[in-house]
Amino acid sequence: MQITRRGTVPTKRAPASYFTGTVWQDPIVETPGPSRLRATLVTFEPGARTAWHTHPLGQTLYVTAGTGRCQTRGGPIQTIGAGDVVWIPPGEKHWHGAGPDTMVSHLAMHEAEDGNTVEWLEPVSDEDYLGS
Repeated sequence: MQITRRGTVPTKRAPASYFTGTVWQDPIVETPGPSRLRATLVTFEPGARTAWHTHPLGQTLYVTAGTGRCQTRGGPIQTIGAGDVVWIPPGEKHWHGAGPDTMVSHLAMHEAEDGNTVEWLEPVSDEDYLGS
């Protein structure tokens, strides 16, 4: 058993190469093999969002606070809020983030395949984000 004590893992700012706006990441767990679980608490400031991306084994988001948005390529923009659970199937191109005027936090959970959890793609344009 391993216990990671509160405050021992620093919060880090998410890289601008994969996110638009200010995004904070609090790593929760990266399990050793043969387990493959990865989990991070992610907080997006208003207007912030991921780039388009996919996950080889899918992703689950559990929204912990605030109101945000998510979208799959070609689908409608969906509003998500505290208590919502979002399942993104393996390989589905998508993005997620805050609302234009609201922050959102979610627990992002996914598994690694050969050490890889995500394939990052192009940034989400303002037009795509706003649905215009």
